[in-house]
Amino acid sequence: MTATHSPAQLWIAGARPRTLPAAVAPVLAGTGAAAYSDSVVWWKALLALGVSLALQIGVNYANDYSDGIKGTDDDRVGPLRLVGSGLVPARRVKAAALLFLGIGGALGFVLAATSSWWLLLVGIAALGAAWTYTGGPSPYGYRALGEVSVFVFFGLVAVLGTAYVQVEDITAPAVAAAIGIGSLACAILVANNLRDIPTDSVTGKRTLAVVLGDAGTRRLYGLLMVVAIGALVWAAFSTPWALLGLVALPLIGRAASIVASGAQGMALIPVLRDSGLIELVYAAGLAIGLTIGG
Repeated sequence: MTATHSPAQLWIAGARPRTLPAAVAPVLAGTGAAAYSDSVVWWKALLALGVSLALQIGVNYANDYSDGIKGTDDDRVGPLRLVGSGLVPARRVKAAALLFLGIGGALGFVLAATSSWWLLLVGIAALGAAWTYTGGPSPYGYRALGEVSVFVFFGLVAVLGTAYVQVEDITAPAVAAAIGIGSLACAILVANNLRDIPTDSVTGKRTLAVVLGDAGTRRLYGLLMVVAIGALVWAAFSTPWALLGLVALPLIGRAASIVASGAQGMALIPVLRDSGLIELVYAAGLAIGLTIGG
C-alpha cells in the first residue's frame, strides 16, 4: 500500500456502502423464518452474520483485484477501485480478499460443525464462486452468469442457510424469503452492470447487462422487484404479517422509476444506494412480520 493510504482507507474501500445491507439482509430474513418456527438460536444467527459480512467484503476485494489486473477498471464510471486506480498495490488487495474470505470460511466451518457437516460443501462452493466471479482464467462474471451466482449464494444459500442452522429444517417461509432476498440482491448487481454497460462492452466484460442490452436490463430490474413482491405474497400464505416487507415499496418505486426513466452513468448511483436500502428494509419488515406471525 502506498504511504498515503492507511489500513483504515483500505478497509473502507472494501466495505462499500452497499456491503452492510447486502450482508445483513439475508441473515435478518433467515432469522425471521427461524422465529416463525420458534427456533431462533442467536449465537448461530450472529455467526451467520459474520460469515455473510466477511464474504461480502472478501468478494469486493476479490473483484477489485481481478478486475484491476485485467484492466477492466481503467475507465470506470462508478466509485474508485483500489487496483484499477493505482491507489493500492494489487498484492495488498489480493491479500485482503483472501483474509476476509478465510474469515468467512472459518466462521462457516464452526456453523457447519455445530449443525450439519454437509454445509461444508456449500461453504466450499461459495468460496469458489466468490473468487472465480471475476478471478481465474475464465471468470463466470464475464460470461453473463453473475446474477445467477448472486441469486444462489446471496439469496438461496444465505437465507436458507441462516434459517437451517437454527431450525434444522427447510420451511416455506424460509424459501419465500430466500427468493425475495435473492431477487433484490440480483437487482443491486443488475443496476451496477446497467451503469457499466458502455465500459464493460469496450473491455470485453460480457455481463448479463451487456448481453441483454440497455432496454432489456432495465426490464430485468423491474421484473426482479416484481418477483420480490411476489415472494412476500407467498410468505403471506404462512402469515399475513409477512406483508410488512411491503414497507420497502416507496423505495422500490423510487429506484424503479429512475431505471425506467433511462438514467445512465452517474445518474444511476442513487439506484445502487436505494437497491441496497430496499433489500435491508424489505428483510427487516419481513423478519418482523414472520416473528409476529410465528
